[in-house]
Amino acid sequence: MKEEDFVETVTPFKEVIDEIKQDGGEAVKYCYQCGKCDSVCPWNKVRNFSMRKLIREATFGLTEIENEEIWRCTTCGKCPQKCPRDVKQIDDMIAVRRMATSYGVFPAAVKPIRGVSSNLGAEGNPFGESRKNRADWADGLSVKTFEEGMEVLYFPGCYLCYDPRLKKVAKATASILNKAGVDYGILGEQENCCGESIRKTGNEEMFKKLAKENIKTFIENGVKKIVVSSPHCLHTFKNEYPEFRANFEVVHITEFLFQLINEGRLQINKEYAKKITYHDPCYLGRHNGVFDEPRGVLTKVPGLELIEMSESREESFCCGMGGGRIWMETHTSDRFANLRLKDAIDLGAEELVTACPYCITMFEDSRAVGNLDDVIQIKDITEVLNEVI
Repeated sequence: MKEEDFVETVTPFKEVIDEIKQDGGEAVKYCYQCGKCDSVCPWNKVRNFSMRKLIREATFGLTEIENEEIWRCTTCGKCPQKCPRDVKQIDDMIAVRRMATSYGVFPAAVKPIRGVSSNLGAEGNPFGESRKNRADWADGLSVKTFEEGMEVLYFPGCYLCYDPRLKKVAKATASILNKAGVDYGILGEQENCCGESIRKTGNEEMFKKLAKENIKTFIENGVKKIVVSSPHCLHTFKNEYPEFRANFEVVHITEFLFQLINEGRLQINKEYAKKITYHDPCYLGRHNGVFDEPRGVLTKVPGLELIEMSESREESFCCGMGGGRIWMETHTSDRFANLRLKDAIDLGAEELVTACPYCITMFEDSRAVGNLDDVIQIKDITEVLNEVI
C-alpha cells in the first residue's frame, strides 16, 4: 500500500497530516529518520524521548493524540537547527497538539492548560489575576501610562506583572529606564498576554483572540516601538503578529540596554565583583539571534567576571519551560533546569544570570528544591545592571 493510500484510511489522524502540511510541514514526509533530532534533544539527558519516532508516526497518521509524548517538545529549536532535511519539527508538534486540543484530549500532566485558557479569556493573563492589578508592580516608581509620541512602550508581560519574584525584574527595569531618561509608558490593564505559550499548546483560537486585542490596543494608542522583557513576547510580536499584517519595531530589553549604554545614556559607576555565567534563553538566542547584546551589557560592568558554560549561544541548553510546558506538570527528575544549575555550579559561578522570566522561574524552583540558596544566585540581567548604575 502506498503511503498516501495508507494515510487516507486513517481517521481522525489524516486531519493531523493535513494540519502539518498546512503549517509548512510537507518536509515531514521526507524525513531521513537519521536521528539527529534525538541526539540534540534536551529530553534525552533526563529520560528516553524520540522526536524521530513522533515525526515518523505523524508521517503515517499513527499519532496517538492522547499520548503525553506529543506534549513534551519545548520548542527549544535545537532539532530544526541540526536537521539536514529542514523537517519542521516544531510546526509538526504544534499541529498535532492543535488536533488534540480540538478534540479536548489532555493527558493528566497537561490538563492545567484548560484552566490557563480560561484565565486568558477572562482576564488576559494565565494566572486568572484581576486585569485591574496588572500595573500594581509599578506603584511608586513614577511609571506613566503610555501616550502617543512617547519613545517606547514598555511591555513587561504577564509574569513580571503578577509573579512576586518577577515583579522585582519589572521594578529593576523601570528604575533603569528612569535613570536613563527614557520617555516610556506602559499600558497597564489594557495589556493582554502575548499568546505565545498558549499557541504552542495548540490553542490557535485563543492566540488569535489575544493577538488581535493587543494589536488593536497598540494601534489605538499609537505604539511604534515596543521594548519587552520576555523573549516569548519578543518572538510573538516580532515574528507572529505580522501574520495579521501588524508590524511594530520590537526589541528585547537587553538590546535596548546595550543601546542606551553605547549612547551614553546609562552610566555604570559601581563595581560588581562577582563571577557569573550567562544562560541564553532559547527564544532570545536560538530563535531570534540575540547573543551579543546581553554579553555586551555584562562586559561593561567593572569587576564582573563572565564565564561561559560549554553549552552556550546557539548550543544553549533549554530550561525546559518553552512550548507551553510552563503550564504543564514536570516531574522533578525530568527538569532540565537541574542540569543547567549543575553546569553553572561546576563552572564556579556565583550567579546564573539570564534574561527570560520562564528561565528565572524554572531556575529558582530548581534552586529551592536542591537547597542551593547558599550555593548560587539567580538574577535577571536588569537586576545586575540596576545595582551598578
